[in-house]
Amino acid sequence: MGFMSVAENLKAIRAQIGAAAVEAERDPASVHLVAVSKVQPDERIEEALAAGHRLFGENRVQEAQQRWGGRKALFSDLRLHLIGPLQTNKTGDAVALFDVIETLDREKLAKVLAAEMEKQGRRLPCFIQVNVGEEPQKSGILPQELEDFYRYCVDECSLDVRGLMCIPPAEEPPSFFFALLRQQAQALGLQDLSMGMSGDFEQAIALGATYVRVGTGIFGERIY
Repeated sequence: MGFMSVAENLKAIRAQIGAAAVEAERDPASVHLVAVSKVQPDERIEEALAAGHRLFGENRVQEAQQRWGGRKALFSDLRLHLIGPLQTNKTGDAVALFDVIETLDREKLAKVLAAEMEKQGRRLPCFIQVNVGEEPQKSGILPQELEDFYRYCVDECSLDVRGLMCIPPAEEPPSFFFALLRQQAQALGLQDLSMGMSGDFEQAIALGATYVRVGTGIFGERIY
């Protein structure tokens, strides 16, 4: 990474996204960059905001509240995506803070989210997280259960499901799993795909990603 600034990294990643989109004969504007800001120090967040970036992804509701609670009032165009697992007891806070929930993965959560959105009068777009590698340690709905779950979310809970999200197995080539997610989205008539991270977002774009989630590539190594 050298000593490149967050602004320089953002510029470089945007250029790579643009090139990957053109290569895939897609409009670069159809790919959105979600800057993964979890566990990043304040000065790096401020650098990203100063560079004009407004779309961020967070894994934990509480951490996101601390980081963005005050800033949301300052930046009317700020968009926050929840990209980590959501516990049902945190849905109220999540619906109040986030603009998109990317990790819808079980019926109980769908039901609680729907009730909370109704209560708060905020109908947030959702993505269903699919466990494409069928890994026992990962959250996400299994590919063979996706269609029924999608129907439940839309028909029973009236959720606004816009797309699918996945985190492929770390030790296997991701393209197979990106293609699988795209195939499943097409079967359901869904437009959006959240897939691809710092190491593989170009492959994800080639296979139809509309949102790529990049942390290290923008902010450098995480500081725990």
